[in-house]
Amino acid sequence: MRSEFPLLRVLVACSLAGLLSACAAPAPAPPPPPPAPAPALEPMRVMVLPAPAPPPESASTTAAAPASTAPAPGAAPHPLETAVSYAERVRGLPAPELAQEVQRLGDSSYTPSRATQLALALAQTRTPASGARAQTLLQRVLADTSPDARSLHPFARLLATQLAEQRRVEEQAERQAQLLRDAQRRIDQLNERLEAVRAIERSLPGPVQRPPARP
Repeated sequence: MRSEFPLLRVLVACSLAGLLSACAAPAPAPPPPPPAPAPALEPMRVMVLPAPAPPPESASTTAAAPASTAPAPGAAPHPLETAVSYAERVRGLPAPELAQEVQRLGDSSYTPSRATQLALALAQTRTPASGARAQTLLQRVLADTSPDARSLHPFARLLATQLAEQRRVEEQAERQAQLLRDAQRRIDQLNERLEAVRAIERSLPGPVQRPPARP
């Protein structure tokens, strides 16, 4: 019995020593918490903003904006374009066809376009009477205040100026030709008089020969 107590005391002492060492040792740190999972990224959404509406034009701006001069498909050609095209066509007509064109347009009723075309045809004949008639037609177009006539005013004014200049040059050439004819007539008269004087000289008898004087 005595031999068992020391052994029991040793076991108790070892147990106490283990308990004391367990109490004295620091407790192990708890493991760190696992990292929180990263939030899933949502796809980027692109927001498309509507285009700003153009500012409304005022009535004055709309009225001041020039109208487009391009003719709409199927629309009638501009009177000025028609006049220029006719001038190109009538310029190369021979005299018989030109006379027929003048008669055809002269028999038609008046419109600014027809009057301008007739003036162009008359200008190609290059006679004083036709030029005067063409000037009368152009003055009528210039006095017309209709929209078609106003669109032809610049062309009619230019054509009237050319006809007036052409008439002035023709009159000057006619005066020069008349002066040349008058000068030629005077030269012919002088030649006739000179020829008459020479004829008279030829008709006169020769000089009388006198006998030589005696010594």
